[in-house]
Amino acid sequence: MKNIQTKLVGLFKEGYCTPQIGRIAREIDEPSTTIHYNIKKLEKEGVIRTYKAVFDYRKINEGFCVYVLISLSPKQYGDPEHIARTLAKQKEVESVDILTGDWELIVKVRTGSQDEYYDFLKKVISKQEGVRKTRSMISLKHLKTEFVSFP
Repeated sequence: MKNIQTKLVGLFKEGYCTPQIGRIAREIDEPSTTIHYNIKKLEKEGVIRTYKAVFDYRKINEGFCVYVLISLSPKQYGDPEHIARTLAKQKEVESVDILTGDWELIVKVRTGSQDEYYDFLKKVISKQEGVRKTRSMISLKHLKTEFVSFP
């Protein structure tokens, strides 16, 4: 049997997941046709943007998680969205948010190890024009994500 785990994980990260209509119908005691209709309506209205698998990141070699606060130089401060969108294109970046306060951006980065993160910081984040300083905060334990709690 071929091992296609890496390909599947990549597709799941991009949103190649679908709701389990039969399971939902049993859970809320409604016909599957009603569930399907309502889900399609929510998708059409843009309420549901995508479906995504929730991973045990250690098992897919992305267990090293870091939150990076980024401060921009005053001349770039007017457009943090450009830097945020550039960073969001990187495969290691799970999320990017624009902030108020002392820091302009927070970036959630996942890599397989501390060394991989250090390389990412040197080669990607510090090379972004307008990045003045960064602060890295390492996640020690992952307890909940995407509204799913872990034991």
